Amino acid sequence: MSLAPDETELVGRWEMVQGRMVEDEASRRIKKLVREELKSVAKASNGWDSLFRDPADGRLWELTYPSSELQGGGPPTLRVMSEEAAHKKYGL
Repeated sequence: MSLAPDETELVGRWEMVQGRMVEDEASRRIKKLVREELKSVAKASNGWDSLFRDPADGRLWELTYPSSELQGGGPPTLRVMSEEAAHKKYGL
């Protein structure tokens, strides 16, 4: 479940199963990581994007919802973000 050192991006998807949309394994994993392992650092002014830190290795991870036109913002994406990019976007 924890993020591996070589992972840099997790992209969630929604799948149609028996006539309804359900989260795939990556989406469920992202939600669990954000809820149970990663530490919240900042929230972007757009109200959707969030920045987290992995206490295991110190890397910053940004949670976004790139398909914002979908209900609830669509499936999540979690990707590593550089300290410099985080400072620019989140004003740290």
